[in-house]
Amino acid sequence: MITTSFSLRQALPTRRVARAFSTTPSRLSDVSKLILVGRLGKDPEVRTTRTDKEYVSYLVATTNYPPPPPGPDGTRPESKTTWHTIFSFNPTANNFLRNLQKGSQVYVEANFELREPDPAADPNTPQGQRQIFLRHETIRLLRAPPMQPSEETVEESS
Repeated sequence: MITTSFSLRQALPTRRVARAFSTTPSRLSDVSKLILVGRLGKDPEVRTTRTDKEYVSYLVATTNYPPPPPGPDGTRPESKTTWHTIFSFNPTANNFLRNLQKGSQVYVEANFELREPDPAADPNTPQGQRQIFLRHETIRLLRAPPMQPSEETVEESS
């Protein structure tokens, strides 16, 4: 009787996976996403489109850290705040956004779209300038704004 040790791995030919690069776009894997961690600059605003579709617009402020490198004189300029306007067209997200308040620290993921200026528009108007359009994907509340005492709860001492 002859016994043979046989492995399935040895019997199957090894298959090499070659990565093919193509000039055709792979739309399913293309992504342009912006991730922001910042504070709401004002309470989210509910608006409607020309076709009466409801959406929410909200403003997130971010400050880059560390600040820019020191200049020739050795002084370091302060970091600048950047304001990002994000638009949400998702009814479920809009219900959540309505409850957020100015000053809330949030984590936001948004689709990023660069819109070219209208050549017929005045360059000093928004339509005549390149614009970044941010479409809301997700938001997480990291920290609620600090509670501010209202005038009614503050008691005067006599």
